[in-house]
Amino acid sequence: MSPSTTTATDDLTAIGEVPQRIIAAWAGNDADAFAEVFTEDATMVLPGNFAAGREAIRAFMTQAYAGPYRGTRVAGTPISARILGPDFAVLVTKGGVLVPGESEVAPERAVRATWVLAKQDGQWLLTAYQNTPIGA
Repeated sequence: MSPSTTTATDDLTAIGEVPQRIIAAWAGNDADAFAEVFTEDATMVLPGNFAAGREAIRAFMTQAYAGPYRGTRVAGTPISARILGPDFAVLVTKGGVLVPGESEVAPERAVRATWVLAKQDGQWLLTAYQNTPIGA
């Protein structure tokens, strides 16, 4: 395997692990850990919400974990990953929010999401995130 192939394989593995970092942060209702997966200037678009910058994302999630997302978890499975350059990639996932007692995402909360990732200091971070209900 050539060095460029090893790097591409390593990057694809690391990109695929980004949703796991979000899942872990969400499981702990940890807005700080959630926000740290994003770049400083990231954007996050959810149905009805837009947050620009890591601090706005942190503030949104702090409120969400205290309110409508309290006690919830998220699921997300990569369905497509593409490296666009040495420091940029796009990941598409399917998943959604799980309410207490659920082991699978209910159809009304199922989403497909697009994750634009940037590699900073050797770490893949979200620079733009957007999700859309599958039923929409």
